[in-house]
Amino acid sequence: MKGNQNRRPVVVGIFIFFGIAIFVAGVLVLGAQRKTFERTITLHAIFTDVSGLQKGNNIWYSGVKVGTVKRVRLINESLVGVDMRMDVNTEDFIHADSKAKVGSDGLIGNKIVIIYGGNATTRTVKSGDTLSTDLPLNTTDMMNTLQENNRNLSAITGDFKIVSRRLAEGQGSIGKLLTDQDFANQLEATTARLQQASTNILVLASNLADYTSKFQQKGALTNDLVNDTILFSRLKSAAAQIQEASTNAKELTNNLNEVSYKLKDSSNVAGVLFNDQESAARMKLAIENIQSGTKKFDEDMEALQHNFLFRGFFKKRAKQQQAEQAKQQKTASQKTDSLKQTAQQAPKQ
Repeated sequence: MKGNQNRRPVVVGIFIFFGIAIFVAGVLVLGAQRKTFERTITLHAIFTDVSGLQKGNNIWYSGVKVGTVKRVRLINESLVGVDMRMDVNTEDFIHADSKAKVGSDGLIGNKIVIIYGGNATTRTVKSGDTLSTDLPLNTTDMMNTLQENNRNLSAITGDFKIVSRRLAEGQGSIGKLLTDQDFANQLEATTARLQQASTNILVLASNLADYTSKFQQKGALTNDLVNDTILFSRLKSAAAQIQEASTNAKELTNNLNEVSYKLKDSSNVAGVLFNDQESAARMKLAIENIQSGTKKFDEDMEALQHNFLFRGFFKKRAKQQQAEQAKQQKTASQKTDSLKQTAQQAPKQ
């Protein structure tokens, strides 16, 4: 009996030791999960609806658990504040302009807070900062959206059913193409013509390219027109001369028209000569009389030259005329010699 009494305290001590060890291990495990014994920072977020978020729920950033929800509190009738206990190492990665939203682990899983976004040029967060938030997508909205998508899918399926029935019945161009062999043959023939036309266009384009390339060959007129500025200036000058000649020809034509008009008019001498036969005959007779008088005057002058009273005067006058003719011939000869000398010296220069 005495031995059993001595072992009882030992057994009780062992149980107490194991109980304390289990308690300490449990505290350590829970503290590790909730990061109770690690250095943390506190961030805040304000939501209009947290969708059942509770204290102790996880916080994720880029798919990594970075903290837990420390507290969920009501700020007023429409706002809910969420305090988040974050690992101190996240200060170097989460930026001040990052956003927070309420999500879930799965379709009906536990609620979590998801932190995302942020500009790399913005400063990183510090303890006490408040992140901006987005409205969470709740299950009701998801179901409403799913129902709306189902209705749209049903409408699309119904429309496709109608289209497929019409195609099967041969309605419309595509239906005829599927069921009407003649229409298919016509379409195939049209396609063949289009292909032949495209081939002809390619050949035409190739010939045109070959033709235009000949324009660039040296010695061709088009190449000279583009590159030879002297030829272009000559052509321009020739065009100007042709234009001037055309203007002169037009003026000459106008003058000829005016002359012909005057020739038809009997108010002038030429018109009288061409149109009035009687006046023309009288003028012809007057001319004949003048010629006859001139002949008689020449005969009288010839008689005067043989008269001894005027013979000396006419001889002197004849000598003067001969001297003037000789002088004119000499001057003309000198000018001719000067021009020849100039022409011979020009090539040498």
